[in-house]
Amino acid sequence: MNWLSEWIANLGVRHYITAGLFLAALGIAAALLVSNGGPVTAGECPANQAAHDAINGVAQGELAALQATAAGRGYSDLAFIDDTGRPLTLADFAGKALLVNFWATWCAPCRAEMPALNAIAAEYNSDDFAIVTINLDLGDEGVQKAQTFLDEEGLGNLPLYADPSFAAFDLLKKEGVSLGLPTTLLIDDRGCELAVMQGPAEWDTDDGRKAVETLIGLGQNAAGA
Repeated sequence: MNWLSEWIANLGVRHYITAGLFLAALGIAAALLVSNGGPVTAGECPANQAAHDAINGVAQGELAALQATAAGRGYSDLAFIDDTGRPLTLADFAGKALLVNFWATWCAPCRAEMPALNAIAAEYNSDDFAIVTINLDLGDEGVQKAQTFLDEEGLGNLPLYADPSFAAFDLLKKEGVSLGLPTTLLIDDRGCELAVMQGPAEWDTDDGRKAVETLIGLGQNAAGA
C-alpha cells in the first residue's frame, strides 16, 4: 500500500482540496487497485500458435524487438479511467484489436513515441482497431499533466486514458510481462495478448504498419471463421 500513501500525499489535501473531491479520488484509486489486483485471466485465451507465427513474421526491421506471445494471457478485466474519471476495462473495447500502450509524462522515451502512435491512430482507428494509451502519472495532477501534454503536442487522435493507481502496470510487472516504460501490448478482439513490445518503437513506419495490419487481420479472420 506504499503507493497509496504516496498518492494520497500528492493529492494536496492541505491545499484546499474539498473532502468530496478527496474521497472521490481515493475511491477511484482504490477501485483500480482492487480491479487490477488479481492475476491475468486466461479462461478465454488459449494459446494461439497461428497468431504467434503471424506476429513473429512481421517482427522485423523497426519492429524487430516485438515479441510474439499468444500464450494465453487475457486482459479483459484490466481497469483504468477516461479523462472524466469514468471507470473502464479493456472489455469495453471488445470486438476490436488493440494496441495498448503504457506511458507517463516523466518517461522521455514514452513522450518521444507518442507522435508515431498518434499518426497510426489517425490512419487505422476504426470499428476493428483502436490504440489505447494508458497514462500512469500518479497523484491528483497526473491526469491533468497527461492531458496537457497531449494537447500541447497536438496528439488529438489519442483519447486520454489513465491509471493513477499504477496498479495495472504493477500487474504486468508481477506477471513478468513488462520491466519498464513504455510497454505496448498487442491484444486481439477478445482481450487476449498476442505480442509485447518492451521499450519504444517506430510505429509510424512500414514495419509498424505491417504489425498493425497483421493484428487487425487476425481479428477479421477470426470473425469470418
